[in-house]
Amino acid sequence: MRRLEGLSEKIFLDRYARKNVDASKVKTGDTVLVLLKEDAKFPVKEVGEVVSRKHESVEVRLHNGDIVSTSIHKLMHPIERHPEEMWDRLATSIASVENSLAKSVEWERKFRYILDDWKLVPGGRIMAGAGASEELTLFNCYVVPSPIDSRGGIIKTLSDMTEIMARGGGVGINISSLRPRRANVAGVNGSSSGAVSWGGLFSYTTGLIEQGGSRRGALMLMMNDWHPDILEFITVKQKSGEVTNANLSVCVSDAFMEAVKQDGEWELVFPDTKESGYDELWTGDIEAWRQLGKRVISYKKVRAKEIWQTIIESAWKSAEPGVVFMERYNKMSNSWYFNPIISTNPCGEQGLPGWGVCNLSAVNLSKFYDASRKDVDWDELGKVTRWSVRFLDNVIDKTPYHFAENEANQKKERRIGLGTMGLAELLIKLNIRYGSKESLTFLNKLYGFMAKEAYLASSQIASEKGSFPAFDREKYVQSGFMKELLAAYPEISEKIAKQGIRNVTVLTQAPTGSTGTMVGTSTGIEPYFAFEYFRQSRLGFDKQLVPIAQKWKDDHLDQELPDYFVSAMELSAEDHIRTQAAIQRWVDSSISKTANCPADFTVEETGRLYELAYELGCKGVTIYRDGSRDVQVLSTSSSSDEKKTDDTLDEEKWLPDEAPPVDSPLLVNVDASESSLGVSNASGSSLVAASNTSEGALRVSALAESTLDKQYKRRPSVLRGATYRFNTPFGMAYITINDLNGSPAEIFLNVGKAGSDVFAMSEALGRVCSLFLRYGDHGNKVQLLVKHLKGIGGSGATGFGANRVESIADAVAKALDLHGDSEMRQVDGENVVGEEVDVASDREVPQQEEVGASVLTKESHSINLYPETERDLCPSCGSAALVNLEGCKQCSVCGFSKCN
Repeated sequence: MRRLEGLSEKIFLDRYARKNVDASKVKTGDTVLVLLKEDAKFPVKEVGEVVSRKHESVEVRLHNGDIVSTSIHKLMHPIERHPEEMWDRLATSIASVENSLAKSVEWERKFRYILDDWKLVPGGRIMAGAGASEELTLFNCYVVPSPIDSRGGIIKTLSDMTEIMARGGGVGINISSLRPRRANVAGVNGSSSGAVSWGGLFSYTTGLIEQGGSRRGALMLMMNDWHPDILEFITVKQKSGEVTNANLSVCVSDAFMEAVKQDGEWELVFPDTKESGYDELWTGDIEAWRQLGKRVISYKKVRAKEIWQTIIESAWKSAEPGVVFMERYNKMSNSWYFNPIISTNPCGEQGLPGWGVCNLSAVNLSKFYDASRKDVDWDELGKVTRWSVRFLDNVIDKTPYHFAENEANQKKERRIGLGTMGLAELLIKLNIRYGSKESLTFLNKLYGFMAKEAYLASSQIASEKGSFPAFDREKYVQSGFMKELLAAYPEISEKIAKQGIRNVTVLTQAPTGSTGTMVGTSTGIEPYFAFEYFRQSRLGFDKQLVPIAQKWKDDHLDQELPDYFVSAMELSAEDHIRTQAAIQRWVDSSISKTANCPADFTVEETGRLYELAYELGCKGVTIYRDGSRDVQVLSTSSSSDEKKTDDTLDEEKWLPDEAPPVDSPLLVNVDASESSLGVSNASGSSLVAASNTSEGALRVSALAESTLDKQYKRRPSVLRGATYRFNTPFGMAYITINDLNGSPAEIFLNVGKAGSDVFAMSEALGRVCSLFLRYGDHGNKVQLLVKHLKGIGGSGATGFGANRVESIADAVAKALDLHGDSEMRQVDGENVVGEEVDVASDREVPQQEEVGASVLTKESHSINLYPETERDLCPSCGSAALVNLEGCKQCSVCGFSKCN
């Protein structure tokens, strides 16, 4: 039997292998998962083998060779140790719903064939639950109806959401049904707190579910473009603590996009809550309400461009909200005539009606390369695609249903979502560069072929088992998607006319983060994020490559990877969107895809990207600008209104006199008494955001400086210095050193995302360094600081030799060394001592690899797991390996995911 290794094995045993709930029978030689860190929220587990047992005490040898002593109560005992055992279970379970023993035997054999060697990788819920438990849902995606606009209705939605999340499902909710802020609430003679505030309740509860176990709740909140609270919804994440555990998306209509194009006014409306039948008839569908002849109140009119620009700027700052072109989605949807889409699941790939559900699996494209012909094995891909459709259709009848509404809806439409993983690996095998014109032509052929095979399979099943109950042939083929599919493949039209169709939708493109990592291929339809990285072991830090890149390197010694080995950050944002659009043409549901953008991507470029996605036919768009972060807009607080002495006023309210470098969108003043952040937007204007400094700390700082500590040097209004850029184990660090009287006096550190552990620790380090540098005149403090910071190591490192950076502290030491080197203070032959210059700017300085200052260009060599991308501390294993992938925080070392 095959044996998985490393992270793949841990993911398999922890999440998907069937386990013995009674660990008391564990014996010497058994493979177990050991709970090393007993944390209700983020437990740490490792794989090992039992080497001895005495009563309830056991010794386990971990895969790294360490032996730990523990109790049997801290062990998980996998019954399945190899993928083959799981494949046997899945094939038997899913085939068991066939209507005869002969059919069950036939399809058990076929399902086992497509599961073998990971040709089909079922969704995580299917792998964990099928044949293992009658309580676990096999569905990944849920959407609950928009809340009824009453306290009881909101609590009912909250209860339904909680029950679904507790069983591992992600939930989408469109909150447009809730009345806007300050709307009248007649029953209590008051006014409403607004839809966004209730969204905060759903978000808060999701956070509680996360804290209750190792799996977190996953929530998508959506709002339609006509809602009076839409601007508050778009910007809510810029207010600390209001909505922190949900993804946000705006549902955009074609009419709104036309108003943006024409620079027209846009009316924000809501039903008159005094209309008869409001409580019974209002569902959140404004057009349906109007068709009933009910009154709609106009709250105000705003320029459509104002709303659109707010969306763009917020997405530029923090990657949220996403946009779903919901009117287009429903025009394209095969369920347009009986079950309108109201929201998507948390990852965005599956648009669903109220009480809609969907089960997912992915064809592993990397398994279908025919090396002898240097082409796709089309026959094999077609067979696996067809049999996979039946596999997913059977899941609908095999899964337990915990809500009667889910069962009624799913059995009425029989919605499934067959997707892919391993696309990037397949393209590399074909020597096709992801995002190129050649790749777009190939993707059109590949995904068109899979759509044809999938629909022919669904029609064939219908001839045997019947069409989905809501099938209406004349209306079904009038969806936007079916018109295009049937125009390309007329044979599908003939089959549907004769046989019907089994499933309302068949295809989707989910992220497959955990399952793709376990299998060892590229996830979803995404390119590889990086090809080379460091992995820590007992032997130290070893440079490794993605297997397909490693093989190429081994076969071509001392050669650089060809250009068709392209990573996500090497692609332009337009390449991402054009790839998404090419695949969307052949996907009846939607796609989970992130357009990665460089840190210096502007607001204007973001706007053009969103508009390009609309023009190319995408159903939604999400970008992630490298270095983007959530910021809190600072309103004047009571502390800032207090009367202060002249000695403390400048200190506490000082902002950098110049905007930070473009590559460094957030420059933190790490002076001990600082309370603000300066944020540079694309226009060069300065925004103000609150830091985590408490009012009490400010008062102590002010008191210490003004009355207790006369040795602390006051900061003049203007200081000059330089900004150094270093690649660290936590991502790119921007270190600004400013001089006072010719010597470093303060250090600003910009590392990580606001709110992350890395951000907080970096800010603390900069503050302490600044305090040290500006206190007293004794000794050579710069050299002393360098001595104590240099060489401090952590859980990772970047670079080799003189370029090696052990930690953020080590990077500060290197920056201070460089700051004192007069030769390094030359730019284009001009002495810039005393001026604030970003010496890492690609526009100003050539690459300086020999000194370790990370003057990285797009062509420069990086050996990080995720170069140019921020990393945070993993709460599970503690490694500096928690990164934002496919809209979720994931750890590349232990496999921890905040979405699972």
